[in-house]
Amino acid sequence: MDATILDPMIGHLVDDRYEVTARVARGGMATVYRATDRRLDRTVAVKVMHAHLAESPDFVARFRREAQAAARLAHPGIVSVHDQGLAGEASYLTMEFVEGPNLRTVLRERGALPLGEALALSGQVLDALACAHRAGLVHRDIKPENVLLTLDGRAKVADFGLARAVTEATAASTGTVLGTVAYLAPEIVTAGRADPRADVYAVGVLLYELVTGRQPFAGEAPIQVAFQHVNGRVPAPSAVVPWLPKEVDELVAALTARELDERPQDGAAALALVRRCTTALDATTLARGAGTGASPARSPRPAGTPTRAAAPPSDGHPTTATEIREPNGTIALPIGAIRREEPTPAHPARRRRAWPRVLALLLALLLVTGAGALWWFQVGPGATVTTPEVVGLAEDVAVAQVRDAGLEPVVSRTHHDDVEAGRVVSTDPGPGAEVHKDGRVRLSVSLGVLMLTVPDVAGLGTAAATEALEAEGLSVGGTTEQYHDSVPAGTVLSSSPAAAEQVPHDTPVDLVVSAGREPVELPDVTGVSREDAAADLESAGLTVGEVTEAHSDTVPAGAVLAQAPAAGSAQLYRGDSVDLTISLGPELFEVPDVVGRQVGEARSALTAAGFEVAIEEVLGGFFGTVRAQDPEPGAMLPRGSLITLTVV
Repeated sequence: MDATILDPMIGHLVDDRYEVTARVARGGMATVYRATDRRLDRTVAVKVMHAHLAESPDFVARFRREAQAAARLAHPGIVSVHDQGLAGEASYLTMEFVEGPNLRTVLRERGALPLGEALALSGQVLDALACAHRAGLVHRDIKPENVLLTLDGRAKVADFGLARAVTEATAASTGTVLGTVAYLAPEIVTAGRADPRADVYAVGVLLYELVTGRQPFAGEAPIQVAFQHVNGRVPAPSAVVPWLPKEVDELVAALTARELDERPQDGAAALALVRRCTTALDATTLARGAGTGASPARSPRPAGTPTRAAAPPSDGHPTTATEIREPNGTIALPIGAIRREEPTPAHPARRRRAWPRVLALLLALLLVTGAGALWWFQVGPGATVTTPEVVGLAEDVAVAQVRDAGLEPVVSRTHHDDVEAGRVVSTDPGPGAEVHKDGRVRLSVSLGVLMLTVPDVAGLGTAAATEALEAEGLSVGGTTEQYHDSVPAGTVLSSSPAAAEQVPHDTPVDLVVSAGREPVELPDVTGVSREDAAADLESAGLTVGEVTEAHSDTVPAGAVLAQAPAAGSAQLYRGDSVDLTISLGPELFEVPDVVGRQVGEARSALTAAGFEVAIEEVLGGFFGTVRAQDPEPGAMLPRGSLITLTVV
């Protein structure tokens, strides 16, 4: 039955946020699950520490501290840490989910990689480690399982902080060190301490494995491999792959130097060596590989390797080690269980009594040796010359001076911000160094400031524009917003420098981003003339929309009777229209003719027409007949106007 079906974490909701959907891998320290972040609707990796680690308060405290430190690392070659918390009693990390295999899977499928690809991947790992080392963080467990590959083949280093927290907590509480024995630096095994140089050592072992398809040391038990790391030196890769150039042998030897002082100080220094090696090799060599296969070959056990899981008898300290299920798994080694062996001086030979003969022989030997040494160091292969000072000179001048000194110049070119094109930036070896005759001096010649073309980002969203600029090697400077009538908010309007301009690589590109349509305040134009209303709306950035007319008993003719929308009722934007209703003044009605009618009938007719009636009687109004009216019949008057009747 599939183990994931029995895993109780499948379908579990971690911290009321992360829904576990599948188990990805299980290691010596934790189990990795694929999960969905319900809050942000994204796929993440949830790494749940094994329950026994939670029993150590020291580990929990260190784990939280290192998780916070790892979360602050921002580098494209480092798997991002999103969150940290508790899943039941076990601590967990939420990390970026990388769609792609780890380097161990690639090695099993392909065997050794082409030299150029191996150097590129090692450089990417060191670039990520350099970022961590600058932040004061040491990984402590670099191995193919912790190097993930994206779908486009880029390396991303995982488990920053976890390895350090587990190692330090275990060392403090049990006196043992956890790690993958094939990649452990000697100082971790002997003293349990590690600085950035331990990570550099592990990358050197990783590079050896990438170019040869096998690990440098092998043994029947992990303790035997650890013994070889402490008391041996990583063999030259060319011993396995004869065509590999000496530059690769020298690089691996430098990264895996047994003495700390001989090893690069951190990831940045080691990365410089990898790049220097890559530059020195031609394209044909970089494209070659040791071969392919279903799985990497195992190195034969070197002569003299111990055959049991214990330190050699001369050490005098018994040890135990946690056995592992696979060659590249995590083991626990007691700190100091393996010590570096000191060479045993040979027993002195018995003194001989034939002093005169011995003395004569010694004198002859000294004469021959002196003459040979004189020839070797003055004329022969041991002769050295001083590297000339050519930094800052033009390339042709520098090349001529190096050749005049009896050395072979090897020119590489790189962009430089401060040194003009065509002049020497640096030499290797540096000026004044002693170099064997006919030796090589590498000249780094400036190509000048790296100039980049600004891409056209107008019409893109801010995030997409930033991504497009970074893809070209540029960065975003300032961002300003500007209202625009037709471009949606958040869309880039223009850039400075403009698209297609050639600029130095470190020039920030400022963006002008649309803030959308400009909101305006709607004025109240009711009661003012139509012309004044149109002027007020135009001043506010608005236009007059549909215009209608209506009678009003209160608003003078020609003035605005109503507006839609009304002031304060809606938010308008520049360019919007406002509908107006213009007053026609009061509605007029025709005055009916009531002359000759009786006063009662006349009053009723006028009242029905909406007019007010006033009576003026003549001779007492004896007959009650209307003889005149004012205004006259047929006049057009507003409703409510006063009609005066003269009654006889």
